[in-house]
Amino acid sequence: MIDDRTGLLTIGELARVTGLAVRTIRYWSDEGALPPVGRSAGGYRLYDAACVARLELIRTLRELGLGLADVRRVLAGETTVAQVAAAHVVALDAQIRALEVTRAVLSTVAKRGSSAEEMTLVNRLARLSAAERRRIVEDFMAEVFEGIDAADPDIRRRLRFAAAQLPDDPTPEQVDAWVELAELIQDPGFRAQMRQMIEFNAADRGPDTPAGSSLWFMSRLVSLATRARQRGIAPGTPEADEVLRDLIGDADRAVVLERLTAASNVRVARYRELQAIVNGLDPQPTYDEEFAWVAAALQARAAG
Repeated sequence: MIDDRTGLLTIGELARVTGLAVRTIRYWSDEGALPPVGRSAGGYRLYDAACVARLELIRTLRELGLGLADVRRVLAGETTVAQVAAAHVVALDAQIRALEVTRAVLSTVAKRGSSAEEMTLVNRLARLSAAERRRIVEDFMAEVFEGIDAADPDIRRRLRFAAAQLPDDPTPEQVDAWVELAELIQDPGFRAQMRQMIEFNAADRGPDTPAGSSLWFMSRLVSLATRARQRGIAPGTPEADEVLRDLIGDADRAVVLERLTAASNVRVARYRELQAIVNGLDPQPTYDEEFAWVAAALQARAAG
């Protein structure tokens, strides 16, 4: 009730005026955010009109997520609302990123129909820090390139870029791709496949071969095979043999086929696809039909 003698409000009346629960006001008062201006003869806390305004400010700050410690600092003039708000924006951004990762993990688990064990693995992989993701990639790079100095440096650069760039606010698709990519590059069988590719590349490069030549060769392969297919040239024909000669000269066709098979297998293609998703890139063309045409032409030539 209102203390008629003083015109001050009891805690019950303050609750009715503001719509807040008595126990909430009492708690904020006990914590020092809303000290009473006095006490009644019966020992009840009393509040004035300034306390009503102060209480509204406390409620607003609390609804915005500020803790009572920050509220007290604002009310005491130790900091400004703007400064506290800026700090909370940073904290909220971190919470939002964490929630987005949680959402992405749950989406991945739901899509995969994961068991409890796989859900644990997915969650662990998705929540790795950027530094931990880089360590996984560096371990992969170290095993694949160990002792091989002659490989095309452009390949090393592209592989290092690929896997550690999961953004702070990933989509469910990026989390799913990162988890699959992390599983893939930690798989001993896949590492052996990738190392074989690097060994082939190093063996085929001369001492003066410029960086990027491997990519140039693949681009030329796609270009020549595309034109051959557009012209209706079938593998195994004399015309196809001319295309191969234009592409690889007098190189051993069986050796080239072995290299091409290593570079265009399904798991390597999936690795490249996952790279693009994790890094937020448009789907990359696989040129499966072009590689298949060249492989068929090489096989026909070897069989002939």
